[in-house]
Amino acid sequence: MQTRKPIVAGQFYPGQHGSCVDEINEYLEQRKPGESLPETIVAGIVPHAGWAFSGALAALVFSAVKQRHEKVHTFVIFGAAHGYFGQSPVVYDTGSWMTPLGEVAVDEELADAILSGGTAVGEPAAHKSEHSIEVQVPFIQYLFPDSEILPILVPPGGQAIVLGTSVGDIIGRDEHKKIVCIGSTDLTHYGPRYGFTPMGVGAEALQWASRVNDRQFIDLALKLEPEGLLTSAAENSNACGPGAAAATVAAAKKLGRTEGLLLAHTNSNEVMLRTMGSSSADSVGYAAIIF
Repeated sequence: MQTRKPIVAGQFYPGQHGSCVDEINEYLEQRKPGESLPETIVAGIVPHAGWAFSGALAALVFSAVKQRHEKVHTFVIFGAAHGYFGQSPVVYDTGSWMTPLGEVAVDEELADAILSGGTAVGEPAAHKSEHSIEVQVPFIQYLFPDSEILPILVPPGGQAIVLGTSVGDIIGRDEHKKIVCIGSTDLTHYGPRYGFTPMGVGAEALQWASRVNDRQFIDLALKLEPEGLLTSAAENSNACGPGAAAATVAAAKKLGRTEGLLLAHTNSNEVMLRTMGSSSADSVGYAAIIF
């Protein structure tokens, strides 16, 4: 049985068990999802930067799921494809993943069901260097210790929507498992560091990146418009994992959702100002959304 070893533990999040748990608890205390949640949650969108910047928002989504569902059998995690350039979504279809919190099994039965539909391919090696899924796994291990995962890298093409719809259909027909889809994406990468400065530089430009560019992507997600998400990201560079987000929204739509709920929206510059008292010419947006 193959096991994927962590590649960003000690960089994006703590590399030791105790530190991981302490940091997760800190984020869970920082923000609470509140009581205005839907009765059931079928999906969520989370960011995937280093925990210092986006951990609190990721924790918020998983905490909301926990508030509504004590037990979840499987989390399907749609990840951004930062270094994978194939056209088809790629499933990590067998074995397990390792983090500082231990080992978590892949839901091989669900993987087989998805692969049999022809909407994705099984290629665990494609996941070796991708961080967007890995940084979510410790939250699942801590809050849902009996859960399995199904990692899927999703390129930003039309196959993302086909995949999400298929996954939603499979989930909807399974009466014995509670399965939740999680889409991993950050939002606008703005500033000289990222080579994206259509509004120039400075505070007003960063506000535009958050209030206008990020918000367009968020609003499309809340309205469950997966095609719009892909188009917006291609035209406006307002997400690095639009395929993951589109697959999540398509799955939620197939499962009967008609709108999403925004739990929080921030960016790395706001986090720096709040926690370090300093600002930057660059900023990356983050959102926490549930369906």
